[in-house]
Amino acid sequence: MILLAFRNLFQNKTRLLISVGGVALALLLILALDAIFAGVEHQVTAYIDNSGADIFVAQKDVRNMHMAASAIPISVINMVKNIKGVDEVTPILYVSNMVVAGNERNLAYIIGLPKDSSMGGVWDLASGSSQLGDGKAIIDRNVAEKSNIGLGDSVEILGHSFTIVGLSNGTASIVNSVAFIDLDDFQKLRGSSEAVSFLLVKVTKGESAEAVTQRINSGINGVTAQTRMAFSNQERRVIKEMSTDVITIMNMIGFLIGLAVMALTVYTATLSRRKEFGVLKALGARNGHLYQAVLAQALMSVLLGFGLGVTFVWLLSEIIPWMGLTLALEISPVSLLKVGGTSLIIAMFSSILPIRQIAGLDPAFVFRGK
Repeated sequence: MILLAFRNLFQNKTRLLISVGGVALALLLILALDAIFAGVEHQVTAYIDNSGADIFVAQKDVRNMHMAASAIPISVINMVKNIKGVDEVTPILYVSNMVVAGNERNLAYIIGLPKDSSMGGVWDLASGSSQLGDGKAIIDRNVAEKSNIGLGDSVEILGHSFTIVGLSNGTASIVNSVAFIDLDDFQKLRGSSEAVSFLLVKVTKGESAEAVTQRINSGINGVTAQTRMAFSNQERRVIKEMSTDVITIMNMIGFLIGLAVMALTVYTATLSRRKEFGVLKALGARNGHLYQAVLAQALMSVLLGFGLGVTFVWLLSEIIPWMGLTLALEISPVSLLKVGGTSLIIAMFSSILPIRQIAGLDPAFVFRGK
């Protein structure tokens, strides 16, 4: 019956294209929305995830960067360095502000870095230099292209003019971007060198980041230390809480529309093959065999559509960066399992609905030309 279902499914190429294409487009909608959401989540924590730090130390009770302010006294730097298991500490200054180029204003995380720092800097340099200094800045490549500027041009950051010496990849999202300037420049513009925003900590080889985090929290007052993973999770959580209603509604609507289209496609495709099933009944096939054929065809259609849907989303994820867009698509295993599992269940129910009609077919149906 499986082989028969396969032959029946591929017998009419136009019908196959319509049924599989309908399923693929429905699943494309669902997978694309999930991929966009996953991509945005990854983008908003790109700086944290690629910082190279094992631990982030912030002002007490500050657990994320987005829309947060942190101030740590300079004296804390040496205190953290003296904690057992700490190998290296890099202080950074941080503020959310605008990168202004002509009439273009782009919201960005402004990061002030010490010279020759091994953590917290650019992780993917597109062009130029990663060396910061007096009046020099590194901004995202997509932001530069959008603003029609490049290496050697000037941008305004924190009300001061900076020369672009480097362009970075992967530092922009639909929310904001990341720009880097020298720590000394940042301190001069702020008018104070008594505090920093965060400390990026690298632990000694063989030490546990969790254990060192606990030592920092218990040994130093006025700070909150978190592992990089915990800090990144907190950042994602804040973004989710800020946009959860809109994104959840959009995702749910897209999911329901996609499933409805897929269910209708499978249902219609099954009914359109009544004549073939009438022939099988005329040849003596039992209802149980027909049920097997119906389910097999439905599952094959969904699997082919699912494969096409995933391929389309993957192609979109590769094409979009070349279009200069900051939108990123990321296909997650969780999304594939959720969409794949739900699709199979819906396909089974959609094919079962017309089974009564198929089971009640008169074998003479096929000979009446109806």
